Amino acid sequence: MYNGTIQAVGPRYCPSIEDKIMRFPDKEAHGMFLEPEGWYTGEVYLQGCNTSLPEDVQWEIVRSIPALRHAELMRIGYAVEYDYVPPAQLKPSLETKLVEGLFHAGQINGTTGYEEAAAQGLIAGINAALYVQGQAPLILGRDEAYIGVLIDDLVTSEITEPYRQMTGRAEFRLLLRQDNADLRLTHHGYRVGLVSRERYEAVEQKRNRVAEELARLERTFLRPSAANPVLTAHGLSPIDDGVQALQFLRRPEVTYKLIARLTPPPRPLTADEAEQVQIQAKYAGYIEKQLAEVERMRRLEDRLIPEDVDYMTLHGMRREAREKLARFRPRTVGQAARIYGVNPADISVLLVHLERMGGRTG
Repeated sequence: MYNGTIQAVGPRYCPSIEDKIMRFPDKEAHGMFLEPEGWYTGEVYLQGCNTSLPEDVQWEIVRSIPALRHAELMRIGYAVEYDYVPPAQLKPSLETKLVEGLFHAGQINGTTGYEEAAAQGLIAGINAALYVQGQAPLILGRDEAYIGVLIDDLVTSEITEPYRQMTGRAEFRLLLRQDNADLRLTHHGYRVGLVSRERYEAVEQKRNRVAEELARLERTFLRPSAANPVLTAHGLSPIDDGVQALQFLRRPEVTYKLIARLTPPPRPLTADEAEQVQIQAKYAGYIEKQLAEVERMRRLEDRLIPEDVDYMTLHGMRREAREKLARFRPRTVGQAARIYGVNPADISVLLVHLERMGGRTG
């Protein structure tokens, strides 16, 4: 890395020990961890010491650690420089723009990390299968999945270093929770043939039962005479007046389990259903705010851009914006707005041009 053999920018979030020393000269130490390689091997990985330094230096580093002074190196650390295809050459389906029917996934797209590669492989595989069947591709939105954020970032951004998917890159993190992954994505899996009908119907039944219970709690009022003995038994303050059950559930100290005691549902909910009712009730205001933002974004996402637009002829748009749009060739106005170097004024010019084209879409 430091003798000039490799000139590429290394991954930001898993730097080598020499990278850490050069980047953070003020640090007196860098942590390392001993990680067993498996159940049936005595090999241990020295996490935090990944390196491409010369072999003799690697031996010295490891044996300078008192606990490892007799350690043996099974394999010497090394560095790899990958080539990649600029992801601006990809469609949101991960099909290449230059070669029809060719789909790319993984490090070839400029990403790093196993999860990122697996996510792209899943989408590229699905869309390759849909392509040969003549069906529309599966494109997940930024509000639907972190996979959607990952791919949208790739096809609308200039990648200057290996890309990693961080939660901070998503605008709608409150919607992209692990507890609602089945509600967000099962219908997509069912559409492309990867989820059974039984599984799909079970998730839809869960969605309906959660919605029905939230509606029931909105119609139900708790009366002091019936509720206060239960509240007192749970160490909670009694209520003076009737209160809507759904509003009462939004109090930090109140759980759905308590609400179900105060006003039992017609049929008990499963643990997953009860969790969803509690989460959706307590975070309703924040969720509604994000859904409103999603709707504003979706209006731009629904506006498709014809594939044959000649951006370089658009008058009133800055040259940088024209060059970026011509390079990335975004599929929607929403994608165009997220390209670095394209500002709101440029989007306004683009919208005017699309109107003059008579609403024709690509």
